[in-house]
Amino acid sequence: MAAPTRARRRPELAAFLRSRRARVTPEDVGMPPGLRRRTPGLRREEVAQLSGVGVTWYTWLEQGRPINASAQVLDAVARTLRLDRPEREHLYHLAEVPYEPDPATEQVLSVSPEIQGILDALVPHPAVLYNARYDVLATNSTYARLFLEDTRGMKPAPSGTPNVLWGLFTVADAKCPVVDREVELPLMVAQLRGAYGRHVGEPAWESFVRLLSEASPHFARLWRNGDVVPPGTRVKTFRHELVGEIRMTSVSLSVNGMPECRIVAYTPNDEDSRRAIDSLRASGRADG
Repeated sequence: MAAPTRARRRPELAAFLRSRRARVTPEDVGMPPGLRRRTPGLRREEVAQLSGVGVTWYTWLEQGRPINASAQVLDAVARTLRLDRPEREHLYHLAEVPYEPDPATEQVLSVSPEIQGILDALVPHPAVLYNARYDVLATNSTYARLFLEDTRGMKPAPSGTPNVLWGLFTVADAKCPVVDREVELPLMVAQLRGAYGRHVGEPAWESFVRLLSEASPHFARLWRNGDVVPPGTRVKTFRHELVGEIRMTSVSLSVNGMPECRIVAYTPNDEDSRRAIDSLRASGRADG
């Protein structure tokens, strides 16, 4: 990281720690209130004691000095200061340490009924909620019918969560639902790499990239290219075994309260594609 960026982050880290320390009282952490305090909240030495770190080290951290902090130490400080998930992640970023949620303490990212309602309201158009790694977090019925029910040999990701990249790169070329595979897949990998820059060193991301590189030489080659592009509006052509080719425009929408997640909605790009979607949905109702 460039020196000017690091220099700007250190004062922000110092201010953030001071503000979080000021809101935690001795009673909150089971300590006696003691003598009259000149400032609210815990003292630096109390935070250091409760976190199991040296007083000098914590003082330097809160002063924004250029010292290194491990994930284990930041976790201890975060517990003492009673940081919630967004605050903990903010602390890690300011301290320049890769953030990885602790499965034992972090809540599983859930999709609210309001978000699911938005996806459902877009029917008959396909719509899906992705995270930055292309995990499928929620869909509407049209998307499920188009992409999840017609897997034709697409394999699930090792995590058990449906993942678009894993499915596309581990399926045989002839069964891939993306028609312009040589154009679209490099763009998707470039979008993944753009998001990866915010998660370098995080075990879940490193494991995903490593396992997919081992499973797909094609992905491994594209990953080594190092290309980066942001998500954007595109016209894509898909194929389905029941209705043939469908041309659709994809639009990405960010979701408040779900960092790095986005709703992707697909709109048929012509009348033939619109009729194909209608036919596909009708066949699903008949199967049911």
